[in-house]
Amino acid sequence: MPQGAPPGALLFKILSVLFSEKEASRVALLPLRPFTASAAASIWKTGESEARESLESLASRGMMLDTENPDGTQVFCMPPPMAGFFEFSMMRVGNGYDQKLLAELYYQYLNVEEDFVKALFAGGETQLGRVFVNEPTLSEENCLHVLDYERASEVIRSATRIGIGTCYCRHKMSHLGRACDAPMDICMTFNGAAQSLVKHGVARGVDAKECQDLLDKAIGQNLVQFGENVRESVSFICNCCGCCCEAMLAAKRFAVLNPISTTNFLPRVDVESCTGCGKCAQACPVEAMGLVSAGDPREQRRKKARVDVSICLGCGVCAHACPSGSITLEFREKRVITPVNSAHRTVHMAIA
Repeated sequence: MPQGAPPGALLFKILSVLFSEKEASRVALLPLRPFTASAAASIWKTGESEARESLESLASRGMMLDTENPDGTQVFCMPPPMAGFFEFSMMRVGNGYDQKLLAELYYQYLNVEEDFVKALFAGGETQLGRVFVNEPTLSEENCLHVLDYERASEVIRSATRIGIGTCYCRHKMSHLGRACDAPMDICMTFNGAAQSLVKHGVARGVDAKECQDLLDKAIGQNLVQFGENVRESVSFICNCCGCCCEAMLAAKRFAVLNPISTTNFLPRVDVESCTGCGKCAQACPVEAMGLVSAGDPREQRRKKARVDVSICLGCGVCAHACPSGSITLEFREKRVITPVNSAHRTVHMAIA
């Protein structure tokens, strides 16, 4: 797969917690594309019932996705590490894993060592994830030009299934005593991924209204909507803080490499009305917004907000946090291109 995982002692410790040795030896033989229990049985040289039991055991822990084709055929697919089985192992509290141990290992592998995160988020021009614009901050004119796939609310409205799980990032940080107080049960999965995760209790099924209520709650707390970088059949949207979430931390660590696909917007600061209160800078998850001197000879200590457009995600959180309404969103000069679907994105990532 285009997304790999740098080998090493830490990775093998993680895998040894997630998989038994027998499971690992079997999973290593499976194809990348979706497959049936019959196909797995043929590869493993076992009976189909034994293969199905093994696959469903893996799916019950989020190590395998279990969905149905339109004709009703049950198929399985091995998820990638991220967004995939790393997160799924922490999306349900008390799933049989030693989650404190996993949290410590993940933190070391992802937050201390940087090879995996750098390869994942900064390995090419086509990124794994993208940011959704903060919809309440859009002007009436902007609303006319925002496409449906750019709205998290439209992903929710059009999803065939919706699942809500525990935020992997904040759950991980809570075991280390580093979690913030942002909502925990707010990680959103959709469509086929949600179907499997809800079926096996990794996530709980909700309707579009409850999911929209959770989205509104996340927006109200200035969390960033970060989701799969595709236009069709988005499989996840995370509601990210700047202190715990892997994507936002990667955006700060590897900012010049543009590790996250941005929205088509940039914030514009009205210098005349900006009070320099700093709330936009406090809310920005990637430290793209800061305060500089307003250059006012009458008030030499007066500050104003300024955005670093080279690292700005265009999320609109700063505009939402601004009490004076001094920040508005305007279109970027060059439109951001989003892959059509996961196959399209995977091919582009593979070419890179």
